[in-house]
Amino acid sequence: MIEETEDTTEETPEETPVEETPAEEAVAEESPETGGPEPEDAPVSDEVDPATLPPKERKRLERRTHTGEAKPTRSVEERTAERLAKRKQNADTRRRYRAKSREKRRTGGEGTPPADRAGTGSPRVLRGIVVSDKSDKTITVRIDVARQHRTYGKIVRTSSKIAAHDERNEANAGDTVRVVESRPLSKSKRWRLVEVVERSR
Repeated sequence: MIEETEDTTEETPEETPVEETPAEEAVAEESPETGGPEPEDAPVSDEVDPATLPPKERKRLERRTHTGEAKPTRSVEERTAERLAKRKQNADTRRRYRAKSREKRRTGGEGTPPADRAGTGSPRVLRGIVVSDKSDKTITVRIDVARQHRTYGKIVRTSSKIAAHDERNEANAGDTVRVVESRPLSKSKRWRLVEVVERSR
């Protein structure tokens, strides 16, 4: 029984290569015209338009048709020197661009009219009544707004309170004042007192 098993194992390796060899030859003999696999070194036909190919196929085509020479091998020092030279060139380009941009901002551009300070860029000025002056250098101003409703035409009155900076503590409760928009002066103050229009009686 042991001898028979050994005979079957010996026959199997001999038969396997014989069967695979014709199949491999048949695959290699298939030509592109019959629909078989295309060899890697096959010439690329000129009829294919590279613009119509997908990006990966286009890159593959460029690699296959590339006839340029390979770059010579360089040492680590040469590559480092080349990288530093490229960095220096990029830094010079950036420096020139930034200097040109600063100069352009400083001059305001050629043929551009100067900005109108009374236009949309000017700070807002509001008129309101002081409701509190208890804090030091700070007043609370109530801004009353009356406007017509867009759909129904009714006059709608609304009011809002803002904190304004009063440097000399000029305004008192009940005074009518004008305030102007300013940079953030504290957590809640974005307005500054311009003048006291009318004193309270």
